Amino acid sequence: MSDPENTLILSLDTGDVTIRLRPDLAPGHVERIKQLTRDGFYDGVVFHRVIPGFMAQGGDPTGTGMGGSDKPDLKAEFSAEPHVRGVCSMARASNPNSANSQFFICFDDATFLDRQYTVWGEVTEGMDHVDALPKGEPPAKPGRIKKARIAADS
Repeated sequence: MSDPENTLILSLDTGDVTIRLRPDLAPGHVERIKQLTRDGFYDGVVFHRVIPGFMAQGGDPTGTGMGGSDKPDLKAEFSAEPHVRGVCSMARASNPNSANSQFFICFDDATFLDRQYTVWGEVTEGMDHVDALPKGEPPAKPGRIKKARIAADS
């Protein structure tokens, strides 16, 4: 792991997922992810929308897809980085500047999302654990983030 300060580890029921954060693409979003992670915000949060061949979405403490953190919404940081397998990007409402705490991890190429959603990281290890998440909108028994941590804090 080359940069522990920009490495996010999500411990799922199925195992650990290592994500390389990309402050070069989305400094504001990476800062928010790190802040929420260090506050324990993501611990216990479910993946409430898991669509095979598309993506797994989580980061909503209510588990409904309607919730977020008490922090203000973020300004969009769209880039040309393609939405391909393993890419982590922020979920948002129709307003481009409405990302808050929800995010998704792409199972497959979803390049139709490029330049419309903020890419903030990419899975470097443990993508098989993301693949193993229970599917559904919402899943009957959703997978959850048992613990999220920044590698530098371990």
